[in-house]
Amino acid sequence: MTERIVLAYSGGLDTSVAIGWIAEATGAEVIAVAVDVGQGGESLETIRQRALGCGAVEAYVADARDEFANEYCMPALKANALYMDAYPLVSAISRPVIVKHLVAAARQFGATTVSHGCTGKGNDQVRFEVGIQTLGPDLKCVAPVRDLALTRDKAIAFAEAKGLPIETTKKNPFSIDQNVWGRAVETGFLEDIWNGPTKDVYEYTASPEFPPVADEVTISFREGIPVAIDGHAVTPLQAIEELNRRAGAQGVGRVDIVEDRLVGIKSREIYEAPGAMALIAAHRELENVTVEREQSRFKKTVGQRWTELVYDGQWFSPLKRSLDMFIDDTQKYVTGDIRMDLHGGRATVTGRRSDVALYDFNLATYDSGDTFDQSMARGFIEIFGLSSKVASSRDQRAGA
Repeated sequence: MTERIVLAYSGGLDTSVAIGWIAEATGAEVIAVAVDVGQGGESLETIRQRALGCGAVEAYVADARDEFANEYCMPALKANALYMDAYPLVSAISRPVIVKHLVAAARQFGATTVSHGCTGKGNDQVRFEVGIQTLGPDLKCVAPVRDLALTRDKAIAFAEAKGLPIETTKKNPFSIDQNVWGRAVETGFLEDIWNGPTKDVYEYTASPEFPPVADEVTISFREGIPVAIDGHAVTPLQAIEELNRRAGAQGVGRVDIVEDRLVGIKSREIYEAPGAMALIAAHRELENVTVEREQSRFKKTVGQRWTELVYDGQWFSPLKRSLDMFIDDTQKYVTGDIRMDLHGGRATVTGRRSDVALYDFNLATYDSGDTFDQSMARGFIEIFGLSSKVASSRDQRAGA
């Protein structure tokens, strides 16, 4: 029986060429798997037909947009996941859902190997292969660019020689990965970190320099999940899509960062994530209103570790699963409304309300009606500072 290899297929030049390249290098039949995580562009059927035209024996396509939003974007939102306090895990959270469908396709079509189009220098090779070996320990992995010497110039020559139904002449200087949670852009002139990004780098966001009139939006959450925008019920996918449109029109969510890759390289990355960044800003503020102080402080530590695990390709790890349970518990009362102004590249919170808020007006006010007993403060300060006071006295005695 001929060996079968499942290939993560995007419909672009590199993965289209990889179908024939893998077949010639290994003698295996190739099954192309395309997963829609909200990247836009061509229809899944167009991509499926192209895969078949490039030599795939089967082409499996999956509309995973709602799955991605519900099961991957929402946990990232609840964790307020920003790697290096900036990157909202655009690519990192899409890899596990793609891996899930790759492994399912391998089982369905009797494949022994899973292939991806990553290089040997990036994070995604780790995310794909750690995920694959976790969900399918018996499956092997192959990366044509890394393992079978499929360079860009060889890909163009191969496509032209074989007459593949794929555009080879388009001159795009960037490497781009996108989904509904955001868009990642790298390489080209951006690799010189002194160069500023040009207008053609951006697609999800308009320039914030000359914004339209401010857009006021109210986002309603239930247990940490957005459930309505301006009073209209939405699914997580609809919430992200609407805020991509509205926050993107105001230039919200642009990130330019030199990032620490898992493989030890520092890499310059441009991200656009208008919906993600607006939602994270709103969610953080609602947590400020509803989550108890010590729980909130510890959650920041947990959220950072969760983010690092996911960035490093450990979505399916036991530790990440345990941290999910803690984070979910903190979201029990993260219910209420956040009002924001979207304008000129900023998503600014202007109002908060919640029936389960820990904010007590009568405790907080300095006006009449104040219920805080200020006479307790003197004793509290004495006890709170006692250990420092004793240590300071010791230091002074020792110094003398």
